[in-house]
Amino acid sequence: MVIAAVVLAAVEVPAAQADGPTVGSDGCRGSMLSVTVCAVDGGGSSGLSGSSGGKPAAAAPAASGGDSKPTDKCSYDLVEPPPPAGHQAWKGHDPGDGGVYKVQCDSGRGGVVFVPDGQGGQAAPTIDPEIVARKAAASMRLDGPKVASPRAAGTYVVGMPMWMWATPSPTTFGPATASATAGGVTVTATAKVTTVRWAMGDGTTVTCHGPGTPYRKSQEVTSSPDCGHLYERPSSEQPGGRYRGTATATATWTVTWAAPALNDGGTFTETRATEFTADVHEVQVVN
Repeated sequence: MVIAAVVLAAVEVPAAQADGPTVGSDGCRGSMLSVTVCAVDGGGSSGLSGSSGGKPAAAAPAASGGDSKPTDKCSYDLVEPPPPAGHQAWKGHDPGDGGVYKVQCDSGRGGVVFVPDGQGGQAAPTIDPEIVARKAAASMRLDGPKVASPRAAGTYVVGMPMWMWATPSPTTFGPATASATAGGVTVTATAKVTTVRWAMGDGTTVTCHGPGTPYRKSQEVTSSPDCGHLYERPSSEQPGGRYRGTATATATWTVTWAAPALNDGGTFTETRATEFTADVHEVQVVN
């Protein structure tokens, strides 16, 4: 008997937004456009693990050309656009009964197979709700921090506390919400910034759990209560006389998603960065 673990990535995700190919706990790998089936011998059932927890594996349809070898790996790609009704690939079924998949295996086997919808017989590969959630996140506008300080026109002093902060907005700190549907599965995702990592350009980094506190002149020379830095060297030796290039504020967006119909949910992260510059001088003391 052949049991197959199915990893589905049936929803296209822009490369800039995706974490890469999905990988199951058994080492099976799939692209964002394909289903990877790893066949193994045994009489028990095999599960699918991912960041959102284990999911039961769907039975894998067999491609024309013989049974799978125990270590054979096959990719199932939905044929788009589908063949016209009455085409032999439908095996006598109507287009509304399921889908036609193109199969290619590592052993060289290949062909076209009809996979019916529903639970009867061999089930169609199931939709991974996290992939749908990533599609929802891709539809949101998630920007990098809008840096208010350090100001590009500002001048700062070695040894004096610098206050860093960003101006929050729905597109730079959230929350932002969107939904996406695939294969009858609807997923709602909500994104908000949880941390901002400031790379100061001098080789140091500061992680802040919020946009930071704006400085007021009445606060005199004090350190920021939640997001600050103290430069120990001037920027005069840097290109252009400023800390720049490696000076970035990177927001980590945490996306929380839920698929109520599947009683499933989870989280993943996206990052967005904004460059800034800092003109830092030494104070010349005259006796």
